[in-house]
Amino acid sequence: MRSLREFDDLRLSPYTGWTRDHWAALADHLLLSARRYASETHARISFPGPPGGYGPDVDGLEGFARTFLAAGFRVAGEGGRDPLGLMEWYAEGLAAGTDPRSPERWVRLDEHGQAKVEAASIALVLHLTRPWLWDRLDAGVRERVVDYLAPAVGSDYPPINWIWFQIVVEQFLASVDGPYERKDIEDGLRLLDGFARQNGWYADGAERSYDHYSGWALQFYPLMWSEMAAGDPAADSRRPVYLERLERYLNDAVHLVAADGSPLIQGRSLTYRFAAATQFWVGARSGTATPGPGLLRRAASGIVRHFTEHGAPDEDGVLTLGWHGAWRPIAQSYSGPGSPYWAAKGFFGLSLPADHPVWTAVEEPLPVETGDFHLTVPAPGWLVSGTRADGVVRVVNHGTDHSTPGTNRTDSPLYARLGYSTATSPVLAGEHAAEPLDQSVTILDADGRPSHRTGFETLRLDRLPSGTLVGASRWQAHWVDVETDGQDHGYGLPGTVRLGPWIEVVSVVRGAWELRLVRLPSSPGGDAGSRPAPGALRIGGWPVSAAEPARGEDPSISNGTAYSSVVAGAGLNLSGVTSAADSSPLGPWTLVPWCATSAPAQPDTWYEVAVHLGGQEPGSPPSVSWHGAAAARVTWPDGTEDDLGAISRA
Repeated sequence: MRSLREFDDLRLSPYTGWTRDHWAALADHLLLSARRYASETHARISFPGPPGGYGPDVDGLEGFARTFLAAGFRVAGEGGRDPLGLMEWYAEGLAAGTDPRSPERWVRLDEHGQAKVEAASIALVLHLTRPWLWDRLDAGVRERVVDYLAPAVGSDYPPINWIWFQIVVEQFLASVDGPYERKDIEDGLRLLDGFARQNGWYADGAERSYDHYSGWALQFYPLMWSEMAAGDPAADSRRPVYLERLERYLNDAVHLVAADGSPLIQGRSLTYRFAAATQFWVGARSGTATPGPGLLRRAASGIVRHFTEHGAPDEDGVLTLGWHGAWRPIAQSYSGPGSPYWAAKGFFGLSLPADHPVWTAVEEPLPVETGDFHLTVPAPGWLVSGTRADGVVRVVNHGTDHSTPGTNRTDSPLYARLGYSTATSPVLAGEHAAEPLDQSVTILDADGRPSHRTGFETLRLDRLPSGTLVGASRWQAHWVDVETDGQDHGYGLPGTVRLGPWIEVVSVVRGAWELRLVRLPSSPGGDAGSRPAPGALRIGGWPVSAAEPARGEDPSISNGTAYSSVVAGAGLNLSGVTSAADSSPLGPWTLVPWCATSAPAQPDTWYEVAVHLGGQEPGSPPSVSWHGAAAARVTWPDGTEDDLGAISRA
């Protein structure tokens, strides 16, 4: 592949240097590299690596459908110009994949649920490229494509973002006089309306499920469907609502991109990598008023540049299972070697022509590049802080666990940790993935097992007049003996539950610091005598990747670019650093600072910990002073003072 740097244009793109030429060259490189792994008729693209959890037949279909997205965006944005012959190449695959007599035929929608996902990508590209592909297919192939997609009609889909796959497929079928059910579309739209939350966010279903799917699925498909169904009164009336939600969501989303382009490392399906750029292109294609086109492109180009500069794709032009380079543990049970190519959604900007404002506007800086910021995001329950000096964005989490209050499941490291950032990865493999350590507050039982917090109650989410952020949550500590052989989809698991004491955490956030206040209150509705006896309290800080294990037990650590520390207050008389090998995609070791009590925690006593993550040495931590039983005042290193009031009633 030619170096992408030769296309740099710092006049047009002063922050990333990236232009449409960069995006086009990268898409072409991935598409041409994928051809090496295609079957004879191009119906299946089977990338190297062990089969995924759904088997090689699904893997081959994923490889076709997901690269087809990039090909479709590429040709649509060129108005049909196709020097690589992409449409002809994929037309051969369509013909063979939908032929039930072909040895390379695709898994059907009524044979495996994953085919329902891939069918939506196929239908979407057929819509976007209709004059140059669908209209040129012979009648027999068109009939077979319709027959292949038809099992979507009247079928059951999981009540999450998958409902959009049914709607997109049936809308395409309707446009080509194929079978469809208006009721499927109407029922699906009503269900999806119930996913809408504050400030334009969507939950991925009924649970507190917030992650990248909020942008690359739940914001993407509403606008695409309303475009596919243009002229239908139902679509035309919904489109302004979808657009308003998207604009409000994007004003939060641009705050979640680091100066170096890293998106937030949180939530499942991280191996889709720069699919996280999709939402910004949707804003551009849909004509959002804010953010403007220069900022939208800055966010999207920053994300894709981040990955290309960190080994994705690899030297063979392949997107492996991983984050930067290959790292197999990042996969969920449904992930196969073709799965990472849903990153192709990130090429959606290429569906826009070169003279579109998103390509011609001068890049604008990200929020984290213009100054420090403090933002509350109510839907996922996040306190977001960005610091200009290091370009890092941090999230303190008091609202997301991919569950519901009181469920008492295991904690998923992807959802239930107290903090996520653009510079750190949660511990995703090894013993500390299943037994919380990083960014956690836990009670240790007699065997030293840490408790879980999934099922917590959100108590507070606030921004003080000074800009300081305050959040709080409460949960009953619990231990879970998992009793399921079910597939790992990246979130917590049920099992036999043993309950412990209640834990309440108040987070006070300013800049790179969080003051974390922890206590074990009486059970709601119960008295102190009915409470299970507490064990030792342990509080974990930010996990930092490193080339080697920690040397010593000082709970202030650095890998040279990121500094993580915990500064313990009274009663937390133990501290240290745990080194976890091969536990995240960012490095061979992950170092986690922590502090703990040496004896059982005292009920109704506030414990104080200052938790830091930044690109510079932390300096002096914030301090807290108490007035009366529970009135607290925090003094920050910059001299700001915040009165928290009676936090026991947070």
